Amino acid sequence: MTYNHTIRSCFTGYIVQAVVNNFVPLLFLTFRSELGLSLSQVTSLITVNFSVQLLTDLAAAKYIDKIGYRAGMVLAHFLAAAGFICLAFLPYILPSAYAGILISVVMYAIGGGLLEVLVSPVVEACPTDHKEKTMSMLHSFYCWGQMGVVFISTVFFKTYGIENWRIMALIWACIPLVNGIIFTRVPIAPLLSEDEETIPVYGLLKSRIFWILLMLMLCAGACELAVSQWSSAFAEQGLGVSKAVGDIAGPMFFAVLMGLARLLYGKFGDRINLVKFMTFSICLCIAAYLVTALSPIPAISLMGCGICGFSVGILWPGVFSLGAASLKSGGTGMFALLALAGDLGCNAGPTLVGFVSDIFGGELSIGILSAVIFPVMFIAVLMLYRREARTASKGTQTQNVKAT
Repeated sequence: MTYNHTIRSCFTGYIVQAVVNNFVPLLFLTFRSELGLSLSQVTSLITVNFSVQLLTDLAAAKYIDKIGYRAGMVLAHFLAAAGFICLAFLPYILPSAYAGILISVVMYAIGGGLLEVLVSPVVEACPTDHKEKTMSMLHSFYCWGQMGVVFISTVFFKTYGIENWRIMALIWACIPLVNGIIFTRVPIAPLLSEDEETIPVYGLLKSRIFWILLMLMLCAGACELAVSQWSSAFAEQGLGVSKAVGDIAGPMFFAVLMGLARLLYGKFGDRINLVKFMTFSICLCIAAYLVTALSPIPAISLMGCGICGFSVGILWPGVFSLGAASLKSGGTGMFALLALAGDLGCNAGPTLVGFVSDIFGGELSIGILSAVIFPVMFIAVLMLYRREARTASKGTQTQNVKAT
């Protein structure tokens, strides 16, 4: 096997991550009607998922170099598979269906957290040109995975009935099982050469630009998930359509446009200034949030939801690329802590939407409006990054002149 197989397996790893984050949200209303979960309990599933991923990111920053990338990737895939298998059975075996779902969520969330930490550095380590393009292409597979989860699940539910969702959970478990086996064989390169020293975590935490990157990643995760995790329920509530139409009109539309943004940068990234593209994208994101939340016409609100998907597409992979370029010896610790910050945002965004909506009688548009704080914060911190990067560049130039 070659490094091309490694990259393709990493692409599939992000499809697994898409299943982890997007399959259960399709069942939120089903869990409420079939299993009697409250809106707060449903919201807590998002919170638990990303909180566990966050804690996994934190642990991985310390321990992943000890167990190695290969063992970590195999473990991540098998835990994700085990989570989906348990999801199909535990809610109906345990006295509390909610407890059964929570246990399953914790299991696949640990797998998802490991994938988030490991997939990007494994691809970054592969001997390829134009790493920013490859990174954006990698993250586009999360979007295609999200689209596939929504479309295939929706077709299955429409054909065989939503009451058979447990069978769909077992079907999705097959992907991480197979990809985990593949990762026992593909070549995995070291992230740094033998003569390079990794910046320790305490060294990263002393870096001003690293803290700026952490804030960017937190806002990126919140901007993306605040809308996508609630887009299916928002489409059903706002348009009054069936679940099948709501799933396609909501998260699938979001995923298609998010994937398109990443695919475009993956194709033409060598001709586009990344920071300028991110600045344009976040301004578009603010506009999309306002249209989604404030438009009195449901169809236009839904269009805003899709535009939001396009606008957030570059944010997550873009911050990873900025980190790899700004802190070249950051190593696994840098990727793990950035993923941790991203998961904190993934937790904060949809949780804020859910709780604000609950306060206002389940009105999701008000919850989404409250989340506009995240893209506003992103653009403010991005301006700080640009200033810090210019300062660092001038310092490097001054040192070079003195050396000459």
